[in-house]
Parts: sequence; structure tokens; C-alpha cells
Amino acid sequence: MTAAIFLLAASISAAADAPPKIVNTFLGKYCLECHDADVQKGDRSFEEFVLPLKSVPDLIEARDIIDQLTLKEMPPKKADQPKDDERLAMIRALREGTVTAYGKFQSTGSRTVMRRLSSREYENTLAVLFGRRVDTLGLTADFPKEKTTEHMDTIGKSLVTSGFLVDQYFHSANRLVETRLGKPATPAKDWRFNSHFVQYEELQGPHKAAFNYRYLNLYEQPNTDTRQGGYGHIEDFKQGVPVSGLYDLEVEAAAMHRDTHYDPAIFGIDLSEPFILGVVPGDVTKGHIHYPQAIEPVLATAVVPDNTPTWLKFRVWLEAGQTPRFIFPNGPYESRASVIQVNKKYKHEFKDQLTKLDVSRTTLLREGKLPHIRISEIKLHGPLPENHGSAEEVAVFGKDGFVEAKALDQLHAFAGKAYRRPLTDADRQPIRALYEKRIAEKVTPRQAALDALKLILCSPSFLYLSEITEEKEKVLKPYDLATRLSYALWAAPPDDALLAAAKSGKLTTDAELKKQIQRMLADERIEGFVNGFLDSWLNLRDLGSQPPPRENFRSYYAEDLPASMKAEARLFFRDLLKNNGSAVRFIDGEYSFVDKKLAKLYELPEKDKLRLADGFQKISLKGNNHRGGLLGMAAVLTVSANGVETSPVTRGVWVTENFLGTPPPPPPDVVPAIDPDVTGATTIRERLAKHSADRACAECHRKIDPFGFSLEAYDPVGRWRKTYPKPRNAKEAAKIDTAGEFNSGETYADFAGFKKVIRDTRADLFTRHLIRQLLTYTTGRTMELSDDLPIDRLLEKVKQQGLGLHTLMVGCLMSEVFRSR
Repeated sequence: MTAAIFLLAASISAAADAPPKIVNTFLGKYCLECHDADVQKGDRSFEEFVLPLKSVPDLIEARDIIDQLTLKEMPPKKADQPKDDERLAMIRALREGTVTAYGKFQSTGSRTVMRRLSSREYENTLAVLFGRRVDTLGLTADFPKEKTTEHMDTIGKSLVTSGFLVDQYFHSANRLVETRLGKPATPAKDWRFNSHFVQYEELQGPHKAAFNYRYLNLYEQPNTDTRQGGYGHIEDFKQGVPVSGLYDLEVEAAAMHRDTHYDPAIFGIDLSEPFILGVVPGDVTKGHIHYPQAIEPVLATAVVPDNTPTWLKFRVWLEAGQTPRFIFPNGPYESRASVIQVNKKYKHEFKDQLTKLDVSRTTLLREGKLPHIRISEIKLHGPLPENHGSAEEVAVFGKDGFVEAKALDQLHAFAGKAYRRPLTDADRQPIRALYEKRIAEKVTPRQAALDALKLILCSPSFLYLSEITEEKEKVLKPYDLATRLSYALWAAPPDDALLAAAKSGKLTTDAELKKQIQRMLADERIEGFVNGFLDSWLNLRDLGSQPPPRENFRSYYAEDLPASMKAEARLFFRDLLKNNGSAVRFIDGEYSFVDKKLAKLYELPEKDKLRLADGFQKISLKGNNHRGGLLGMAAVLTVSANGVETSPVTRGVWVTENFLGTPPPPPPDVVPAIDPDVTGATTIRERLAKHSADRACAECHRKIDPFGFSLEAYDPVGRWRKTYPKPRNAKEAAKIDTAGEFNSGETYADFAGFKKVIRDTRADLFTRHLIRQLLTYTTGRTMELSDDLPIDRLLEKVKQQGLGLHTLMVGCLMSEVFRSR
């Protein structure tokens, strides 16, 4: 009996000593040669690294060693390699050590800093509260640019509130309330315009000479450099409408010369597509009326029939002082360039051309066949009466409108919706005090109520996602949880159903929370999450911040490709979410969503079948080695380039940082920049090879560059290519080498092989990063060391359930991390 006890005790002791011994033995055998106190390769020494872990830096070091061993990046392939059982034993020992250490080092700061609404959340919230779009007001146009953390625009510590922003909040609240609710009663009026359509600059003289300003013509899309005919304004209505409201707009228009015999390449558009007329607001006090303006959301669009003037009818919302302007979204690329090119190719066709001078615009307008939209008459009627006064009146005061006897009750009811929780006496007191103060100052009761409404819209309880959960509590109370959930998924305030769940107290139960999450994920308002999250996770917000040269990438501008690029990524994400598709499809999906413009960019067979009116269609990518997954999408390929050229380094860093969550360390100050013109080097790969001859450079580049080599097969806007652009005086263009070898030893020959390696060896890394980014975005804080363990547990759970994106989303939102302060 004594011997048995002795043996049992010995075995327990040996087991307890096993992890430290495993770590010490492994490090001594495979690591210390390069990472002892004397060598410290990569500025790292493991000589004093032991279990149990004694500090947070030790814990971070352990996590990094686990990642390196899991990816087989260490030991380096030229060094002695551990056997699989040795590697697994080391990983297992380190994981056990990190789990034990979490309890010791758990951060007490893993809480969301009370944050304000972001600019987009602010506008969304006002649109919900007031029952109508507010983007026509440009309430956030003068707000400071939002600061982000890791590209996320929902992080509390980044969403600072400066004195200037506070002042802007006041101005925005005042403008919104007075423009929408303080406007005078105004009877409907009619305006009609059928002459004096003056257009400026290069168009003014020719339009006067050709048809005495009888027509308002659109010659180009609005997104051009020269701006000659991209915006059509009403010269005699620059003062705009008298009050904000709904207006009926009728336009007599015709699509002219869509059947022109001129080379379509001159105009950069598909003339087989019908012309589209768009309506945007304009304000003569905000800049040139014939140029782009900061506030110009599209109010309406319509297809314009060919040749025969036809009345098109719209109902649009215009703010006081705004005038309707007309655009040609799918119009020619550039009017001035079109005139020049027609002169070069077709000058001989004009009978009045008796000199060697170029044909004038006037002659082209009289005799030529320039494709354009011609507007001959415009009618405007409004403001139109609305039921119960207006949508804003009903949203703020109810169906009976403002009632003096119920003014405070009406204001308190609105404040409850604005603050997203029941009011306290402390909430009611300032509202009552301001209302009574304004009454004492002899303003009308309605004006007193409007001023109190402005106070509500400037309250921290409205502007901040403030928490009423007590400081000592860790788990969010129902109303705070409802607000966090709503802004996470809809970027907007909670709806009645969510508030009812909070009021009942059931929202904090697993069953009710899951029910609400699934309801909200299925709602169309989930677009607020999809757009905001992809802008953050993939940094699509910066798409277009480094636009390519117009002369080399004409279609990027002529076809407004950035909008289509973003739409593809968003539709793909929503499809996976709706159908609970595997998150691994982000790495290598066999389908995507394209419109006619992307089908042409990708050289897909659908380019010959799709029409613009078809919008986006789901298409199969089976057998297509050039596309599939996020890394084959033009949005990602464009945002990861610099607009002018591509680089394995730039795209490699993007992949490691945004896709896998393993950002490389910044280069040391002593590392030289990559020489753009290394003598004898003809490609970026050759320049990198020369650059990496420096050992200090090679250390990082061997980890970064393999993630970008295969992506060199795409130009700066995501078009597939086999060669680089041919330099001047060069005999031929350099071929692109898409092969590469990971630091961990895996090799690939092309983009398809690259994706396969990622899918086969780094799917867990990708999914873990996706979970981390989802939690960061939805909680409003960056994940900390103490969050690693619950993230790891969530990863294992969703792996067992098939890695469905819907399952993953529900898991994140049901997690303790999301539900905690």
C-alpha cells in the first residue's frame, strides 16, 4: 500500500514537472543557438523563458511561440527540425501554461470606454428618430474626420469629443430642428422652366449660338476632372425652394445620339445601355452650382427614352435653399476629351469646316452626333402636404402634433427614445427647466418645445452610448445590452421589439438574447453592420483614397468601379451570413456577385450577358483560378495597392494584418527603403531580392513577401495580368512570377496554390482573427490579452459546428466578452 502511494505521488510530481521540462528541453535543443543572451537573433532571447509564466510579457512571448510553431515558421527550415510529437508536446505545454497564467494576469481594464456615436451612427440615429432621411442636410459635413483604431471607427478611446465637435453638435441640432420642424406654413407653388438654360464655361458660348439656351444638356458623368456638362442646373432657380419638403418634379428629356456612329471608345461607355438621368440637390451658397458639392445624395433616377422628348416624374425631398440638379451617371467619360477625339477622327464630315481649324463645339452641337441627354422643360410643384403635418412632426410629437398642454409629456417621450432607456428625474429636470425658461422669455410654446428638443439632441445621454449599468457590475443590464446590440448590428438605435425585451428584463437571458440576435441578423437593417464592419475589417473605407491615374485606368472612373467593388464584398458577406456559409469561403469561395462592370473587369463570360439593369447576380467561379474568396476581389486588391503600382510588400502586409491578424513589426529606422530603380532589376521581385540582401531587411521580408507574390498577378485595380507594364524603350514587358515559398516551408506556383496553402494551414488563424475583429467592432474596444482565452474557446466551438458565419456571429454576440461592460 505504501509503495502504491509512493508511486502515485511520484507520477503526480512527474506530471506536474512535465510542462516546464518539455519547454526547457525544446528551447535548449532547437532555439537557444539563435536566441540566447549573446545572439538574440530578431532581438529575442529565450534563455530566461520558463514555465510557469511570471509576467504579461512572458504570456505574450508564449502566444507568439505557439503561433510560430503552429505555422512551422520556427525553427527555420535550414535548422534542425523537431519531430511532430516534440512540436505538439511543446505547443500543448505552452497552451497549458498560458491558460494557467490568464487567471493571474487577467486585465481589469477589459471594458469599453464610454463612447460617443460615430458620425455615421449619429446620422442614422437622427434619421430613425425623425422618420426621414437627413443626408440632404449634411449635418456631419463639417465634423472633424473620425479617428480609427486598427481601421475600426467604433472604438471608444478613439472617438474623442473636442470642443469644436461639441459646437458642431449644437449647430447640427439647431439646423435639423429649425429646418424640419420650425419651418413656416407654406402653400404649394408651381414653377415651370423651358428656356434660359444657361450652362457655364466651355458650354456657355456654344449653347447660346447653337440654340439660344433652349436646352439643358448633359454631356458627361459627374465624376470628371474637366467638369463640362456633368451637372445641369436651372439658371432661373438657383435660389432653390422656399422650405424643406417633398416636391413633385417633372422633366421632359430625351436621350440623344445613343446610336452615334462615332467610336464608342471615345466616350468610354457602353452605348448599348440606355441613358440614366439622376437628380441631386444643389446649393448655390455651398460652391459652384455646376461642380460637385459636399452634399449631393442621389434623390431619384430614371431611364431616359431615346430621341423623343418624354416626361419623367419624380418625387424628391429638397431642403430650404436647395435646387434640383441633373446628372448623367452612365454618361461619357469626359466631354472635353470627347470633343477633341471627334475632331481627330471625324472632322472631315462637317460641311461647314472650310479651314484647318478644329471643329467648334457649336458646330458639333448643330451637326454632330455627340451622345447626351437633352432636357427641354422642367416643372416643380410643392411643398406637398403630408398626413399629420410631416413625418418629423409625428416622430417627435405624435399623430396629434404639438399640443401645448402635453408639451412636457411629448418631450419626455421623445427623450426616452433618444436616450434609448427610461428617463430618470435627473433626465427630465433640464428639459422642463429649459422649456419653462423659454416660456418665461415670451417665446411661443412650440418654439420653447423646439428649443428643448435641441437640448435633448445635445445631451450626452443622446450623443454617447452611456451605460446605466452600475460601475461595480461586470455584465450589462438589459437597456445597455439592447443599445450595444442595436448599434453593433444596425448602426442605429434599438427598435420597439428590442426595447420591449429590455423592459421585460428577458433580454439578458440566453434564450431571449439569441432570439433577438437572430431576428436582427435577418432584418434588412443588418446592412448597417455589413457596410461598417467591412469598411473596418478590410479597410474598404479607404478604397479610392489612392486613386490610380486617370489616363491608365479610365474605366475605374468612367464606370464608377469603386462602388461595384464594395458592393461585391458586401453581397458576398451577406450571403454567407444569411445561409450560414463557412467562414473558410472568405479564403477560397467558389462563387461571387458581380454586375456588368465587374464581369467585364474580371473577364467573365457573364460580361456579354449582363445588362446594367440586371444589377448584381450570383455567379459560379468553379474552375476559375483567378478569382474566388476575398483575396480575388477587386475591392481588396485595389485597397491593398497604392494606386500607381503594386508591390508584394504592400499587399503582403495587408494580408498579414487585415486577413490573418499577424501584422509584421515596423521596420527598424536603419533599414533602407526599397530602391525604385535598382540597377539591373527589371521587376519588383528582383528589386526586393537586392533589397533583402541586407540581413536586417531579409528578416522581415521573408515573412511578408510570400503573402504578396501571387497577388502581383493583379494590377492596381484588380485586373488579371501576366506581365508588368512595358517601360519606355524596353523591348518587351517583364513577366510576372507568382510563385512563392512561405517562411514555414509551404510552396505555391500561382494564386490558386497560394489560397490552398492559406486554407490548408492558416484557416484557424484567419477565423480567429475574424472573431477578434467582430468582437472589437461590436464591443467598441480592442481585444486584450485577457480576451484570448474566450476567443480560443469560441473558435473551437464554432469549428465543431461547421464554421458557419451566422453561427460565428451569434456566438460572438452571445459571448461574455460582448455582454460585459
